[in-house]
Amino acid sequence: MSAQPAATGLTRKDFVSSQEIRWCPGCGDYSILAQLQKVLPELGIPRENFVFVSGIGCSSRFPYYMNTYGFHTIHGRAPTFATGIKVSRPELSVWVVTGDGDGLSIGGNHMLHVLRRNLDMQIMLFNNRVYGLTKGQYSPTSRTGMVTKSSPQGSIDYPVDPVSFALGSGSTFVARTVDVDATHMQEVLRRAHDHKGTAFIEIMQTCVVFNPTEWDEFENRKERQTTTLQLENGKPLVFGAPGALKGIRIEGGVPSIIDLADGEDPVSRGVAIHREDLESPAYAMVLASLVRPEFPFPIGVFRAVEKPVYTDMLQIQIDDAVAKRGRGNLEKLLNSGQTWTVQK
Repeated sequence: MSAQPAATGLTRKDFVSSQEIRWCPGCGDYSILAQLQKVLPELGIPRENFVFVSGIGCSSRFPYYMNTYGFHTIHGRAPTFATGIKVSRPELSVWVVTGDGDGLSIGGNHMLHVLRRNLDMQIMLFNNRVYGLTKGQYSPTSRTGMVTKSSPQGSIDYPVDPVSFALGSGSTFVARTVDVDATHMQEVLRRAHDHKGTAFIEIMQTCVVFNPTEWDEFENRKERQTTTLQLENGKPLVFGAPGALKGIRIEGGVPSIIDLADGEDPVSRGVAIHREDLESPAYAMVLASLVRPEFPFPIGVFRAVEKPVYTDMLQIQIDDAVAKRGRGNLEKLLNSGQTWTVQK
């Protein structure tokens, strides 16, 4: 998808703030920031109509580096603040920026509810599978057995999978991308914005200090062909290098891998066709269960379906109440029923 000139005349520079960026050199956050600043001018939205909301963590410095409106809120509560903003000002383009710790630990309950309500907003979850800001403790997404400062003998927790979490919470748009793939990330960000409803994006992001090798096999261009599964709607689930292609079958909800000969039709061998628009999240859940090293790691849009949006339904209720009972009078309401005066 080629970028088109925006009607607003904005460029990437218009979204770059004057603040000094304070991420570690080589951090994947730099790439995410750059790609988003490239995409926003294409959307045709006035700069003052963008709002970025974050919680706590390295990713949550994001609003400072965007020349837009923004809120740096409290730990895990970015979805709650974003909900209030979107409900009161539905015309705004609201973006939540969070991390695997902020969004899925203390903020897990808040994340669940914003996803199930289907507000029209975008949620970017930076997943480096470690607590970076607090200096290297294991996070909700850390692999079992991972040795960190808070798990010196290896974590015994089973990790949370962000995509499975979003699907289970009812998110109508769920995608995954990687910090080093600029083209892919930009396309996912565009699609997330165009989606009417809550769009959840997991971004595989490298913490170069405390977990620098976590995504090596996905970020290396030479390995990416065999370690990732590129999801494209309407196309078969095929991966691998030329001459060594493989396909994924899904039978009875159970995935398996088969080898494909050169020029062989994958569909004739029973390879599944990707369908991101299926109403049931069951198929997308199967894809989310594909993990290394047994399977390639799916990258792309898992699910994109239409569903009534929370703010639209809320406005219908408000309009109905006003039509039946009038706009009301706040002063009259406050002075109705049992009231009393406090004497000094």
